[in-house]
Amino acid sequence: MDVIIFIALLILFLGIGYRASTITTYDSTDYLVAGRSISPLLTALSASASKYSGYMFVGLVGYIYHYGLSSVWILLGFLFGDALAFYTLHQKVREESERIKATTFIGLISRWHHNDYTVLRLLLGLIALIFLMTYAAAQFSAGSKTLYAAFNWHHHAGATICAILIIAYCLKGGLRASIWTDAAQAIIMFIALTILLTSIVNASQGIGSFIHSLQQVSPSYLNLGTERFGSLGATALFALGWLFNGIGVSGQPHIMVRFMSLDRSEHMQRTGVYYFLWSTLFLLLILGVSLGARLFIDQSAMNDAEMALPTLSQQLLPSIASGLLIAAIFSAIISTADSLILSCSAIVSEDLSCNIHRHHKYLMTGGVSIIALCISLFAPSNVFTLVVFSWSALASSMGPLVIVQACGQRPPQWLAMTMVIGGLVTALLWRLADLSSHLYEALPGIMMGLTIFYMGRLVTPLRKR
Repeated sequence: MDVIIFIALLILFLGIGYRASTITTYDSTDYLVAGRSISPLLTALSASASKYSGYMFVGLVGYIYHYGLSSVWILLGFLFGDALAFYTLHQKVREESERIKATTFIGLISRWHHNDYTVLRLLLGLIALIFLMTYAAAQFSAGSKTLYAAFNWHHHAGATICAILIIAYCLKGGLRASIWTDAAQAIIMFIALTILLTSIVNASQGIGSFIHSLQQVSPSYLNLGTERFGSLGATALFALGWLFNGIGVSGQPHIMVRFMSLDRSEHMQRTGVYYFLWSTLFLLLILGVSLGARLFIDQSAMNDAEMALPTLSQQLLPSIASGLLIAAIFSAIISTADSLILSCSAIVSEDLSCNIHRHHKYLMTGGVSIIALCISLFAPSNVFTLVVFSWSALASSMGPLVIVQACGQRPPQWLAMTMVIGGLVTALLWRLADLSSHLYEALPGIMMGLTIFYMGRLVTPLRKR
């Protein structure tokens, strides 16, 4: 029965995507930014679902399962950093994208204030293509892990199904199909997690017993971090790093393009209410479920902590509910993967100036999906590491430039490119030096980009908008 429920929901997603494709035209504005006609609720749900991907359901669940309540600093840092970026940058992104008629996030950054930075656009396009592909491969890998743990299907089955679904409903439906299916997937994700957390609490004989049982896991499992990180200062530094992870949303093309598709820039505040209400409740559910998994799955028998959630669903839920949860995990994976694939397709067809005929641009979606699938079959298996690495690279290279441009600054092309390269290299070196466990690399990466900007101001006078 769980397999039937899972397949039925996948068919539902295909149906929603097909309906969206009947509205979408071959016009670039319609295909790439849904004609800037998406409502605040759909924008919020789609952006949330794209953001909380297989990284949350597979990677982060495994992380919380292993480290306990000290992981809450990841959630808090990300949420508050995301809010800081949203309320200072996103409306300006939406307004500027309409003003210059940008249909891609890379196009927006390279033409902000009506600049025409061709070399910058090519540089950003190549960087984004590399790391978005890596990000998409991580999602496909998460899909494989999920179906292997839940149904014992072949290791490559989940990745293949992800690619087929994305090609099926995004090939001609574009961003509108992605947004519509994302919204449905966000609802299913929320319902499934609520059912699972309720089942965990009931199986633990109530909330009090649930908390008491967690306290028995280990003396430090419900500790907020001072024991794990060594001091209050080290804990604060860890949280600050993940605050910059949240700010790094401003450098993620697959998420920011959703805000570019909002029907009116004046609706951004209402979008924020939906966006952060859903995000807060979702993160609380993820935290509760991940901690609860430790009570029902013996750590010594768990070879891969990233399989904790599908394993728990098989143990604790009835067949129908288990199928719903597996579909929810898969929904999270697909909702991010389709966003990444469409962003890669847009980069190749628009930002890298490949001059693809307008009636054939949608075929890029299929080609990019196949390439990402091939990468996933050979990529490392740790979803958490793959995603945070790709996220920080995009945040560090593009985030600082978005911040200074949204503040009205107009750095010359050489300075903008130096900011991009400096932020990216700093983040990569930080991870290679194995410093990320103490301070997430998005912080030094973003700060390096901003520092280069302010140093550049001493050399070249900058024009304001």
